[in-house]
Amino acid sequence: MEANGGTDSMSETNEKHAPLRVGLLGYGLAGSVFHAPLIAATDGLVLDTVSTADPERQARARAAHPRVRTVATPDEVLDRAADLDLIVVATPNKTHVPLATAALEAGLPVVVDKPLASTAAEAEKLATLAQDRGLLLSVFQNRRWDNDFRTVRKLVEEGTLGEVWRFESRFERWRPQLKGGWRESGDPAELGGLLYDLGSHLVDQALALFGPVVSVYAESDIRRPGAEADDDTFLALTHANGVRSHLWMSATAALLGPRFRVLGNQAGYTKHGLDPQEAALREGRRPDDESGESGEWGVEPKTRWGRLGAGASPRMGGGEPVPTLPGDYPAYYAAIARALREGGAPPVTAAEAAAALRVLEAAKRSAAEGRTVTLG
Repeated sequence: MEANGGTDSMSETNEKHAPLRVGLLGYGLAGSVFHAPLIAATDGLVLDTVSTADPERQARARAAHPRVRTVATPDEVLDRAADLDLIVVATPNKTHVPLATAALEAGLPVVVDKPLASTAAEAEKLATLAQDRGLLLSVFQNRRWDNDFRTVRKLVEEGTLGEVWRFESRFERWRPQLKGGWRESGDPAELGGLLYDLGSHLVDQALALFGPVVSVYAESDIRRPGAEADDDTFLALTHANGVRSHLWMSATAALLGPRFRVLGNQAGYTKHGLDPQEAALREGRRPDDESGESGEWGVEPKTRWGRLGAGASPRMGGGEPVPTLPGDYPAYYAAIARALREGGAPPVTAAEAAAALRVLEAAKRSAAEGRTVTLG
């Protein structure tokens, strides 16, 4: 009996420390550039299976992750539910809800790329299913771990700016030529356009900083010849605490504005440029194989730091430079692994995703009707 007890205890210990096996659905931009490298770089997670019907993408997945299994369909991944510990949905937007539902019904925790769903009601239904099954459900909002947003959050939480009055945030690009694909489709079922793409990040960040929104005003345009989905959109949010958030998302900005401008009653902060992590991932670099010190991941040069001050023009050298905190996309999957092993809430919850979707739905209605929409 003692020998058996010792063996059982050792087995339980080994199982506890065995890597969690991840099935990744989709190997397009989201799957190949963001999810697969970050999963592979996370202690305690192993990329087990990737599904994509494209043979070339399958080959790229095996080249980048030699031990990965590749299959053609999500069903082939879910058929192996007993051998997996987590499903990541990185497929086109319109498939997020049905695939997340299927994974939860198969008994697997799920991470879904943003947006979780097309409506808050769909997100809440998924959240209820996950809760009823006792399973983790999280949304991949990696931009909460951007270097500039982490810095803004620190300044706000420490009170460096005083009482914040206005929060300005932009994701602007200059892409006068269409790229094609479902992201630019005008079919409502595809959930294309910038409102649900970049807007999902911008709204999530505003809510994370300043809490619930009570009113939404939006302007949404289709500017480029041949375009079908919004490519130039603006949102004005009023938060319950009185902060106003102005959010821009554009593929038609010939001259880029600041990534952030945050104005308080004691100081303001302005930051230009983008977090370097996406560019690094697109170049094939990973957080776990940096050639330099481990702390170099997500670090930007001093010349890119934002500036803090009052009554000064950052463009003219006014204000004081503020060191930008390192970007930390790896923190998301590290928190997912921790939540799976230890319990507790994931780093981004389905309830938070539903709150953001209520704002996006209101923005869509506001732009269509030309009026401010009040949220209950």
